[in-house]
Amino acid sequence: MKTKRVAIYVRVSSGEQNTEPQERSLRAYVQRRGWKVQKVYRDQGVSGATSKRSALNELLRDCRRGSVDVLVVWKFDRFARSLNALISGLELCRSVGIDFVSVTEAVDTSLPAGELVFQMIGAVAQFERSLIADRVKSGLANARANGKALGRPPLRKLSRAEARQLRQLRLRKRVLRTPPISVSAGSNTPAPDITFTACQ
Repeated sequence: MKTKRVAIYVRVSSGEQNTEPQERSLRAYVQRRGWKVQKVYRDQGVSGATSKRSALNELLRDCRRGSVDVLVVWKFDRFARSLNALISGLELCRSVGIDFVSVTEAVDTSLPAGELVFQMIGAVAQFERSLIADRVKSGLANARANGKALGRPPLRKLSRAEARQLRQLRLRKRVLRTPPISVSAGSNTPAPDITFTACQ
């Protein structure tokens, strides 16, 4: 059986903190599972609320390239602080066939129970997207019912003369696009006489 390649992601929010305790525990976990640490990604002194995390961005790029088989973190909040960010990361792992393990929360998508958790999180994400879509549609319908113009506002309002001229231009273009009448092979319309003049 092929040994699974593991990406370890660790993060601390403060510069005074150290990622070593997380890393040591995760390395021990990987060793117990008989896996191989491919690379450790460290974000030192970076808040989980920000999306500008160099190590995390590098990790996600490697995941898309298929460089690893399993992503291991200490806790969910080390990987993502918001539900949307967590779901986005989990869906990325699932789309590229990478298992996700949160050691302290006993979530392991390589096992049946962990796969169930994965599916539940995905269902919650889909439900949330459906609610947002329904709210947007309801808001648009309410705005239309109240006579509110939707879309980008015009740069300026056309005068009556400009509007009339624009309609005439559109009508002229429509006439020009009308295809010419062709004469079919079975038509009784005589073909025009063509006279060839010899060159002197």
